[in-house]
Amino acid sequence: MTYFLIHVLGHSGPPRNIPPGVNQEAFQWFHTVDTDRSGFINLKELKQALVNSNWSAFNDETCLMMINMFDKTRSGRMDIFGFSALWDFMQRWRALFQQYDRDRSGCISGAELHQALAQMGYNLSQQFSETLVRRFTVLGGRPGIQLDRFIQVCTQLQSMTQVFREKDTTMTGNIRLNYEDFISGAITRLM
Repeated sequence: MTYFLIHVLGHSGPPRNIPPGVNQEAFQWFHTVDTDRSGFINLKELKQALVNSNWSAFNDETCLMMINMFDKTRSGRMDIFGFSALWDFMQRWRALFQQYDRDRSGCISGAELHQALAQMGYNLSQQFSETLVRRFTVLGGRPGIQLDRFIQVCTQLQSMTQVFREKDTTMTGNIRLNYEDFISGAITRLM
């Protein structure tokens, strides 16, 4: 687990009863990350728990996006079930990231991102992938996007694609949509 950081703050470990449908490893991590013992993971706790391969913390935008995706109560925090779903989500994205970070730099270049997006079924130009990398590269850091921003980019693309597909009822790849309808659909899924 090179992309996670455990903060063990002298607690006795997680309870023993794992709820049905909850990943055992996620269950253990949940109780390690839940430093205030509230039974929920908030933005601060999640940000402290997730790191990129260079040990930098995940950015606030990605952490907030993930909380919003897995917070079924809309309380700004995740319960054990949301965290377990996030755990599975993170494992899939980390595996894909590692598959395309061929030079093991901890960053994905524009060419590597283009290949990853193509595998996911996106027919986007190399120039578009390069633009995404420039936009999401950490200022002053090495060129490329780290895991946190890779997840953010891909998840946002998926959400916008879903908005598009809902409107493309004839499956032509073209829709007529006013700007507010598009933004409303995207915001509903991203926030």
